[in-house]
Parts: sequence; C-alpha cells; structure tokens
Amino acid sequence: MNKWITGVALAGSMLLAGPALAQIERSSAPQGTEVYFISPEDGATVESPLTVRMGLTGMGVAPAGIQAGATRHHHLLVDKPLNEVDLDQPLPANEAMRHFGGGQTETTLELEPGEHTLQLLFMDASHVSFDPPVASDAITVTVE
Repeated sequence: MNKWITGVALAGSMLLAGPALAQIERSSAPQGTEVYFISPEDGATVESPLTVRMGLTGMGVAPAGIQAGATRHHHLLVDKPLNEVDLDQPLPANEAMRHFGGGQTETTLELEPGEHTLQLLFMDASHVSFDPPVASDAITVTVE
C-alpha cells in the first residue's frame, strides 16, 4: 500500500511539474526596439550608491502584469553574464537579476568597491525575454 501511495504521489507531482518545466513561448518586440543606459557611461568610475538611468526606444514602459500596447518593463543584470540567464523562463528576482516591475526607469544601487558589469534587459509582462532578446550592451563601472 505504501509503495502504491508513493507511486501515485510521484506520478502526480510529475504531471504538475511538467507544464512548469515546459518552454514558454517568447514573443518578438517591435522592430527597432532598443534598451540602453542613459547613465552611467561604460568605463565610468563611480561612488556607491550609484544612480542607474535606463533608456528605451521603440516601446513604452509599464508596470509588470500590464499588457497595454507596446509597453513592458526593465530588468538589470548585475555581475551576471547574459549567457548565464535562461531566457526561455521567467527571470528570477535576486541581487544579480533586478526587476523594475513598477515601471521604473531609474534606480539606485549599493555596490561594493571594485569593478562591476551591468546589463539591461527589457522583458514582457511575465518577466520573459523577447525573441530575440532586447538587451543593452554590457557596461563596466568601477566603484571607489
């Protein structure tokens, strides 16, 4: 009886996990959409806290969950290479992958002294990347 219950529980959990592990269909952004840093500039030497200003052309900014026309929201990779991000799944929120689901276009970062890499991602209302991704060039800043 115990083996049967364990087997049923395992089968049920696999059925529930299946859709979560499936690849999410990614949409494309309008032609010409670009995300970029207004500030800081690549190679800048800065103090912490650092103000980051995010720019966008080709779309508008709206809070997460809002799907109003060609609007979505910003994300910021901090010391996280884009090639290490699973763009086929919703982006997790943590210190290396910051979400601006309130529609923010500016933020203040507390960074330790040293060299840091920053890269912007503009993603859909569910925190999923466009296909192809709308990503800025990675920039490097040195915090004194």
